[in-house]
Amino acid sequence: MSYSSPHINTMFTAARQAGKKLVRDFGEVENLQVSIKGVSDFVSAADIQSEKILINELSRAYPDYDILAEEAGFIKNSKTNSGMKWIIDPLDGTTNFLFGIPHFAITIALQKDGETLSGIVYNPITDDLFWAVRGKGAFCNNKRLRVSVRDKFDSCTIGTGIPHKGLSDHAGYLIGLTKVMENAAAIRRFGTASLDLVYVAAGKFDGFWEKNLKIWDIAAGALIVAEAGGSVTDHKGMNGFLESGNIVSSNFKIHDQLLKLIKV
Repeated sequence: MSYSSPHINTMFTAARQAGKKLVRDFGEVENLQVSIKGVSDFVSAADIQSEKILINELSRAYPDYDILAEEAGFIKNSKTNSGMKWIIDPLDGTTNFLFGIPHFAITIALQKDGETLSGIVYNPITDDLFWAVRGKGAFCNNKRLRVSVRDKFDSCTIGTGIPHKGLSDHAGYLIGLTKVMENAAAIRRFGTASLDLVYVAAGKFDGFWEKNLKIWDIAAGALIVAEAGGSVTDHKGMNGFLESGNIVSSNFKIHDQLLKLIKV
């Protein structure tokens, strides 16, 4: 499959290579009869190997672009201060992967001086590539994406992410969750933020919110939502979601109501 953007083609090539390895490893996870620690170690190794494949492929194609990766951290490649930087998550949905749940993704975003220019979210299980280029629209494979048109909150399906173990804001989250539950048609918690975001872009979800995410979880998905006609902000309705990790996305029509409901 070939796309009009050379950056998207490079991202897809890299993600496809890493995805093939993840799918093979996922099959092994389902068959492993070992302790949870043994499985966890195996998944950690799969995560790191996926990241190495992505770094190698992206660096070969664009050797002057810096890289920010979940495991490796910041890699300085640029010798010309081009401002170009790949942001990669080699396995978003690690817990799903660990427990044999086939719902995880590889994400890659390209930024220039902090602005996201293009991004992909690739589901290796379904072989679906969600992608966007700033100003050019959002797509799944070659199909144009548009957010939903529902404007009545009581008919909307909302995605979310529950604060994981070790975070201290469970009580605050539950207040917002309760309010959304009382007003929305349905709530879904799938455990892979990047796929939650592109589901908003595809009209599968009408909105999504989560806190304490990392830039590699959301940079690509946020652009895809915006290019599909949706709204993406932080929990204050501002544009600081990449810095704070607190994100709210929607079909635009229900955005203000969603923000009001989750406000603590």
